[in-house]
Amino acid sequence: MKKIFISTIAASLLFTLSCETDFDNSTEDVVVTSGEADFSKYIAIGNSLTSGFRDNALYIDGQNESYPNLIANQMKLAGGGEFRQPLMADNNGGMVLGTTVIQPTKLYIESFSNGSPVLKNVAATPTTDVAIKLTGTINNMGIPGAKSYHLVAPGYGDINGILTGTANPYYVRFSTSSTSTVAGDAAAQKPTFFSLWIGNNDVLGYASSGGSGIDQKGNLNPASYGPNDISDPNVVAGSIQAVLDALKAAGSTKGIIANIPYVTSIPYFTTVPYNPLTPQALGANLATLNASLYGPLKQALTAFGAGDRINLLSSTSSNPVLIKDTSLTNLSAQLTAALTPSLGASTAAAFGQIYGQARQATAQDYVLLTASAVIATTNPSAPASINVNGVSYPLENQYVLTKTEAALVKTAIDAYNTSIASLASSYGLASVNMNAKMVELNSASGIQWDGVRYTTRFITGGAFSLDGVHLTGRGYAIVANEFLKAINSKYRSNLPMVNPNSYSGVTFP
Repeated sequence: MKKIFISTIAASLLFTLSCETDFDNSTEDVVVTSGEADFSKYIAIGNSLTSGFRDNALYIDGQNESYPNLIANQMKLAGGGEFRQPLMADNNGGMVLGTTVIQPTKLYIESFSNGSPVLKNVAATPTTDVAIKLTGTINNMGIPGAKSYHLVAPGYGDINGILTGTANPYYVRFSTSSTSTVAGDAAAQKPTFFSLWIGNNDVLGYASSGGSGIDQKGNLNPASYGPNDISDPNVVAGSIQAVLDALKAAGSTKGIIANIPYVTSIPYFTTVPYNPLTPQALGANLATLNASLYGPLKQALTAFGAGDRINLLSSTSSNPVLIKDTSLTNLSAQLTAALTPSLGASTAAAFGQIYGQARQATAQDYVLLTASAVIATTNPSAPASINVNGVSYPLENQYVLTKTEAALVKTAIDAYNTSIASLASSYGLASVNMNAKMVELNSASGIQWDGVRYTTRFITGGAFSLDGVHLTGRGYAIVANEFLKAINSKYRSNLPMVNPNSYSGVTFP
């Protein structure tokens, strides 16, 4: 069971009404033309965002509201053909390989506890069997989990590689052979128009794991990367170019490419504040913590020139969580020596080990959505006197993206986007700035459509699903409109916008 600690949620707060709209085109009847493009065979290439993934799973209703499917429906008004997706077998999501469950079912809101949603996975066995091969044309080639270099990796669709991690079960379902590549399969269909949005996962794994991977800048061999590493910008650019070259060689020269949003603008990183510990919640423990823990640590760290790591807890304002920051100089030995006279050798050694790289979080750190389930809970592996996560025991690295790690993420995304812009220009493609749109969506005002305001606020913002990373149907409609506007601008087509309000948001119990 997963409990998300956010401010009280009421259905009445789901949308804030306004008479404004941030989209230029209406959904009124228009004379639709394809302009200089040919939409008769549209192929979408990408990752989970392209597939319609939401609520931490891929399922039929989400796929039907994927942004490529919404775009394809508008293209049909201008001569577009059928758009076939690799539909899952049910609306619960998840996958099996024989009797082994390899992907979980979707999240849902089971209930509310003190105003916070309690999330659980649907209690059902997935019915989508990876071994059942899909045949024929697949227009939506969005593959959850795919990184840029996976699109050009032979064997990414080989069923024998699923359990070893060299293949992707979503691609296995429709790959044309055990050695085919996503780029090759897409090019073989000779699309008249394509969309490409890839690169998010080249940095998301690092960010969403609290920086547990390695920044591989300078390493041009993706075969040596770990699952949570940041891909080298040249690897990302080269992989995207390889996809474009494969399409071009097949005669597919018209399409659209999107850049990468800052991952730290999405609810997974922005929902849990860095300072959730209120004086009221701490109660009488506040004074005790200051006297027995924060005070002695502050005094000892100050003597080592690191007094800024920890301050006394405030009785008048919210306090930051205690975190472990592996980028800090490890002062375990110094703390052990300083605390031994007052605490004894064994206790001082434990304190030194636990707090050697501890500090309080700042506004520049991102406490991850997963931390909401552990903050202020008991850590069974910690000494009984200091076993409260984020309060007396530092949150482990996987729950926090520190400011140092966040800077690496931003640097990588900026480099990716510079290359994507250059490739769009050199290949003569339409381009869509999804980074700018997500920044706008993350602003206080958000964006609006026909009186409905959308933001990145978790659940109540309407645009993001329960996993805090992927969009709702309404969020994907917002994305579809950005693509449609860029297509119209580049190719002088007149595809109408979709109405985000017509699609599904978060489903409440």
